[in-house]
Amino acid sequence: MFDAIVISKEDDQQSVALRQIAKEDLPEGDVLVEVAWSTLNYKDALAITGASPVVRSFPMVPGIDLSGIVRESADPRYNPGDRVVLNGWGVGEKHWGGLARFARLKGDWLVPLPDGVSLRQAMEIGTAGYTAQLCVSALLKAGLTPEAGEVVVTGAAGGVGSVAVALLAAKGFTVCAVTGRAEEEAYLKSLGASEILPREEFAGKPRPLDKERFAGAVDVAGSTVLANVISKMKYRGLVAACGLAAGMDLPSSVAPFILRGVSLLGVDSVMVPRDERIDAWAALAKDLDMSKLAAIAHEMALEDVIAEAPKFLEGKIRGRVVVPLNVALAE
Repeated sequence: MFDAIVISKEDDQQSVALRQIAKEDLPEGDVLVEVAWSTLNYKDALAITGASPVVRSFPMVPGIDLSGIVRESADPRYNPGDRVVLNGWGVGEKHWGGLARFARLKGDWLVPLPDGVSLRQAMEIGTAGYTAQLCVSALLKAGLTPEAGEVVVTGAAGGVGSVAVALLAAKGFTVCAVTGRAEEEAYLKSLGASEILPREEFAGKPRPLDKERFAGAVDVAGSTVLANVISKMKYRGLVAACGLAAGMDLPSSVAPFILRGVSLLGVDSVMVPRDERIDAWAALAKDLDMSKLAAIAHEMALEDVIAEAPKFLEGKIRGRVVVPLNVALAE
């Protein structure tokens, strides 16, 4: 028996509890992973609080990502002892996730953890950091260069934003970090941000076209924030959009797209093909300064996750939250 967070639903009433489950309770899958670390993400907070209908079947173990060691495998690509990482694929929504000591998963969902990245670091990066890498890769593939001008990152003190700031700064970009928490200025500048911009500048009614400023952007907010970002883009500016923390709507105009040639690049992290995931994790291992992860991430015990989840939705969580399930696993 081992500990797991379990979300249940009966008579349309959701409940969440830390429970003991057995390996025999785990859903079908061809690889059994002993989980070393998981995380608390925005989507996990939605699932745990029931604030959004994220969970598609009950009971459900949340946790959209995990790192650990393969213990059993019917997939020829994996052997017992292999280090693996998982992000997305509906895990924690449709299939039991990482907030438990063991997880049984499909081999197609797993990525071998690159050398030089520890099991803890894999979750300090996590789905948020992996999504940030997908955003940066999308901007680079579209032709963005440091010489083009400033890059703005919204929600910069959050998980995606923090890693995006660090990755872009490491690539030589001048990064403007948007946050609603002025007290995070020193933290964001330690990650490489050149300037801190108050969220209020991006919260008002967007103009169809505002003054041109940014050559690139990573947006985690959506809604009015994204609309304001788009209006401030330079000619042929590039915007990578990956989140909806401020809402799913987009009160924008076609003007930036047809008059300035702005490109809006949608970035999905859940269903990305496996080869692209492998490339993203290889890029993170190569480009991300792992020493910055200590500032980005903090640890939270499994038994505290349920009580702390609402803070995520209130925007009170800085960076990444890592949850130890078995820190004794060999790195």
